Amino acid sequence: MDTALALSALLMGLAGSPHCVAMCGAACAGIAGRCGGARPQRALLALHLGRLLSYAAGGAVVAVGVGALADIAAWSPALRPLWTLVHAAALALGVWLLWHGRQPAFLDNLGRGTSRELAAAGAPAAAGGAPQPVHGPTPRRARWPGPLKAGAAGALWLAWPCGLLHSALVMAALGHGAVGGASIMAAFAVGTSVGLWVGPALWWRIGAPGAGWLAGGGAVRLAGLGLAAASAWALGHDLGAKVLAYCLS
Repeated sequence: MDTALALSALLMGLAGSPHCVAMCGAACAGIAGRCGGARPQRALLALHLGRLLSYAAGGAVVAVGVGALADIAAWSPALRPLWTLVHAAALALGVWLLWHGRQPAFLDNLGRGTSRELAAAGAPAAAGGAPQPVHGPTPRRARWPGPLKAGAAGALWLAWPCGLLHSALVMAALGHGAVGGASIMAAFAVGTSVGLWVGPALWWRIGAPGAGWLAGGGAVRLAGLGLAAASAWALGHDLGAKVLAYCLS
């Protein structure tokens, strides 16, 4: 059974490659380019290795903890209004991004107050103030190799809010123990790696002819369009299921 599930996860990853390129291709290219410098392919490989390990670990966890799904299902009716509210908020945010081409002010300012305070604390006073004395030698900041940074970023990919990834995790929950769940998610990671490898490679080869439009808010508008479309589909699907159940009752 685990072999069949792993093959299904592999095929699902291959079939979902266009979705993966649209959602994660730019992020993969950016991380690999930033961490890899003149050799981004090595950083991209490290990113995918980290992603594979994190997916396998997640598959092992859900396969072992599949018994908790029954307890979660008991709370499903109570969580339904919260689910609807979250998708409605996501739909409103997506329409905002699509219309304005920028984030709302409250999102754009998140964390900026803390960063300004830290910068002010570490800088000398502008009006003749002296900087705070530093006691003892200044510790040297550890420098991680670029591929190691990319691998660490890939290890965080399991937390990505992706419906395709969550579907694969549900499939891994059907695996036989930790090894079965890990193998299912590893197969899914290999399948999705095809698109996430080809997408950045094409970007580096052909350049970015639309970079000016993307930098001018086009990327934010595209993200808003995708967010609004996904939320509208989820809300519409839920409403349609209720209407169908009412008509059949």
